[in-house]
Amino acid sequence: MRYFLELSYNGAAYHGWQNQPKAISVQEVIEKGLSVLLKTAVSIVGAGRTDAGVHAKQMFAHFDADKSLNLEDLAYKLNAFLPKDIAVHNVLQVQPEAHARFDAISRSYLYRIALQKNVFNYEHTYYVKPKLDIEAMKEAATVLLGYKDFQCFSKSNTDVKTYNCDIKAVVFNVVEDELLFTITADRFLRNMVRAIVGTLINVGLRKITAQDMHRIILSKDRGEAGYSVPAQGLYLTQVMYPKSIYINE
Repeated sequence: MRYFLELSYNGAAYHGWQNQPKAISVQEVIEKGLSVLLKTAVSIVGAGRTDAGVHAKQMFAHFDADKSLNLEDLAYKLNAFLPKDIAVHNVLQVQPEAHARFDAISRSYLYRIALQKNVFNYEHTYYVKPKLDIEAMKEAATVLLGYKDFQCFSKSNTDVKTYNCDIKAVVFNVVEDELLFTITADRFLRNMVRAIVGTLINVGLRKITAQDMHRIILSKDRGEAGYSVPAQGLYLTQVMYPKSIYINE
C-alpha cells in the first residue's frame, strides 16, 4: 500500500531534502523515524529536492508499506520521534501508482525579502538595505509569464531533459516590513527561484530594467541573470495533486 506524508520543516539545520553521503538531510531523518516505527527499512520519495537551508511549509513524500496503517496514530508517533524542526501534518493513503514527485501538477514557492532591519526575522528572510523600486520589480516579474524556457535561471551543469517550465502565477505583496514574492509553476529548475529573485532585486535596485528580462531569458545564459539570493528566505509553500490519487478523499 502507498501512503503520502504531508509535512513541513525548517531547513536551517539540514543539507537540503535529499539524502547525502556526509551531511544530514530531511529525507534521512524521516526515513529513520519511519523505519523505527514500522520495524522495517523504509525509503521515501519527495515532491521535490529543496537545497540546503531552504524551508518547506508544505512538502509531500510517498512511501510503501505491506499492511494497512492507523494513519492518525502513525502521524502522532512520528511527530514524537522527529526533531522540533520537522512536523508531519497528515498521513494519507493514495493509489498504488501515485508518485509524490511526478504526479504533482503545481508547486508554489515564497521568497521573503526584509525591507527593514528586524532582529526577529533575520534568520528567515533576506534583508536588502537599499530602497527597492517595487513597481519595476512587479513589471519585470510579469515578463516571466510570457516564456517557457528558463535555462538562464538554472544552476549550471544540471542534468535535465528540458528547461521548460509553465509558470502559472507571480505575485508581489508588501506585508509590514517584508516584500513577499510568490511564484507557482508546474515544475522548477535547480536554483531557479533564487536566481529569479536575485534578478528581480537587480531590477529593484535599478541596475537593470524590467525590459532587460526579455534579453536575459532569451540569452539562455546563467551569467546574464542576477545573483542567487540566500537560501534562508525561500519556502516551498504548496504542492498540488489531482484528487484522483487519494483514497477516501
